[in-house]
Amino acid sequence: MKKKLLSILMVAALAVSMTACGGSSDSEEAEDSSAEEATEESSGETYSIGICQLVQHEALDAATQGFEDALTELCGEGNVTFDEQNAQGEHNMCATIINQFVSDDVDLILANATDPLTTAATATADIPIIGTSITDYATALQIEDWTGATGINVSGTSDLAPIDEQEAMLKELLPDAKTVGILYCSAEPNSKYQAEKFEEALDKDGIAYKEYTAADSNEIQSVVTNAVSEVDAIYIPTDNTMASNTEIVKNVCVPAGIPVIAGEQGICTGCGVATLSISYYDIGYRAGEMAYEVLANGADISTMEIEFAPEVTKMYNKDICDELGITVPDDYEAIAAE
Repeated sequence: MKKKLLSILMVAALAVSMTACGGSSDSEEAEDSSAEEATEESSGETYSIGICQLVQHEALDAATQGFEDALTELCGEGNVTFDEQNAQGEHNMCATIINQFVSDDVDLILANATDPLTTAATATADIPIIGTSITDYATALQIEDWTGATGINVSGTSDLAPIDEQEAMLKELLPDAKTVGILYCSAEPNSKYQAEKFEEALDKDGIAYKEYTAADSNEIQSVVTNAVSEVDAIYIPTDNTMASNTEIVKNVCVPAGIPVIAGEQGICTGCGVATLSISYYDIGYRAGEMAYEVLANGADISTMEIEFAPEVTKMYNKDICDELGITVPDDYEAIAAE
């Protein structure tokens, strides 16, 4: 009887011991699994992006926002950080910002406008640079024998709308214009490129033109005042200096009865009668997608071709058109009032 009781007790003790061991094993496995999951969650790639925007205005702001939205959506919230800096239109400040990005060894630089692009390309040959709101990369980077890609650590999106269609718009809306003033900032090479292309289109149609350039914002009023006394209409290409000073242009041109055809919507909103518009948000968003391809998928930025806005829209400024007595065809879309 005693032996039987002893046997029962030994079996019970063994069972308790096995159960305890089994419980300990399950707990350890659960802890290991939780640790592994936490490691997996925290091991996702994270990226630091330096953003240098030349100046604050509607078009460039929209491009920056589109870029950030695209990368945030693709990388996931919390996996990408943006150091967004504005150069306030100053080249020296632009250089300071870019040099700090290089010193911080960011994963990628967004250059929003031409000056940030050229500054970044000079500052680093290693950090990938995505541009947006750039009219012509070949002109900006002084690349000959252009093939569509830069061949260096730069790619991105262009804000160039078809210039021949812009010239056709001027003819359509202002058929009596005999002489056209081409107004832009002489410090912006992309503006000069657009001006030359517009002049080529005017030459084909036998329309006379004169160039009027301002070195900076301080010269705009006197230059525009001179222009309105000599021309029937003015064309302003995509130009950051002019975009930041549309009120000055409007205050001279509208009282003089001189209509302005604008290279982009922001300028048209401020002082123009019509424009062939693109979405700066869309080209910024596409730039963000290109950045993701470089960062996450290892795309070779040197062979990525520059991309353009997928579509353009004929738009007009109703208030200024009404004030100047300009009738707009039905296929134009009114710019929404702010």
